[in-house]
Formats: sequence, structure tokens, C-alpha cells
Amino acid sequence: QVQLQESGPGLVRPSETLSLTCTVLGGSITTSYYYWGWIRQPPGKGLEWMGAIAWSGSTYYNPSLKSRTSISRDTSKNQFALQLSSVTPDDTAVYYCASRSGYSDPYVHWGQGTQVTVSS
Repeated sequence: QVQLQESGPGLVRPSETLSLTCTVLGGSITTSYYYWGWIRQPPGKGLEWMGAIAWSGSTYYNPSLKSRTSISRDTSKNQFALQLSSVTPDDTAVYYCASRSGYSDPYVHWGQGTQVTVSS
């Protein structure tokens, strides 16, 4: 059973870069055809897909966030990471990492989520 765990600071200052890491247990981030994504949910709003990194290392981004988002991985640690630059209070949300077994498949394995607040 794949398990995902988000980690990172819960408070980020405006204009700084938000950095989160997702540690994967029970599965490899290089398993063929798997995609590892980041999704967030601002307070009172729906889920927003931010982007993903594929088993191959290819990355995919939400066009609305692409200019500020970077997703990378460390295969030696079986982790993937999110960086979101120039944050504002509108980036306050619960951030989730998740996995799916195909690009068009639903995300089936989710982390528990981590609250990130952008505030001075």
C-alpha cells in the first residue's frame, strides 16, 4: 500500500518561496506510468491541481501557476518536492501530495495534507 507524507513549514512570509516535500513509502516514484502530484485546497474553495512529476521525471503544471511552480524529485530518498515562489495570502491552503497510475486516472493515494499559511 502506497503511503504519502507531506512535510514543510506551516507559515511562509509573503513574497517568499513555499517549499514542501512528499515522502513516499510502499512504492517507488520511478514505477512506470505513475504520476506524483501536488493538489491544494484554499479555505472554503475546491481542490486545485498544481502539477505533477511522472515516473520518467517529466513535469506537468497547471498553466495558471506554471510561472511560479517547480516540482522536482530525489529518487535516492524516494521523495518529490514542490516549490511555489512569490507567495501571497491567496496561496494559503491545505497542500496535498498524491499519486495515480496513469495520466488520466484519478489520484488514488493521498497524503493527509499539510496546512500552509502565508502571512507576515
